[in-house]
Amino acid sequence: MNRIALLVGICLIFVSCGKDPSGVPDVPVSFRATIFGNPQYSGLSVPGGYVEVPGQGVAGLIIYRTDFRGLVAYDRCSTVNPEKECAVHVTTVFTATDPCSGAIFSLLDGSPQNNIATKPLKTYYVTESSNGQQISVSN
Repeated sequence: MNRIALLVGICLIFVSCGKDPSGVPDVPVSFRATIFGNPQYSGLSVPGGYVEVPGQGVAGLIIYRTDFRGLVAYDRCSTVNPEKECAVHVTTVFTATDPCSGAIFSLLDGSPQNNIATKPLKTYYVTESSNGQQISVSN
């Protein structure tokens, strides 16, 4: 009886760990970059600046500078029908839009900005070196 309960518990853990609340599948993300003096990442030097990083996450990443001390990273996969893996695109200094559904998301916190999407963009952890020269994005 104890073995059955243990087996059921293990199965529940594996089933519940497959996706996060955004509905976007969990995939390993481990991205590092030197941003200081690198023109490819110059967008991250000012608030409202961003870079899109292909080949990471489900549909690529958006790394966005909220202020001089803050960076956030989102999966570009829209949370509206995430199985379609439709990549959002930055459309204004503060928003990204899903071209497949028309959903709009805030780049400050990933939250939906219209009634098309009900879930925020999937976020990743961002760390910045103390001297601001390197960043790391992971889950």
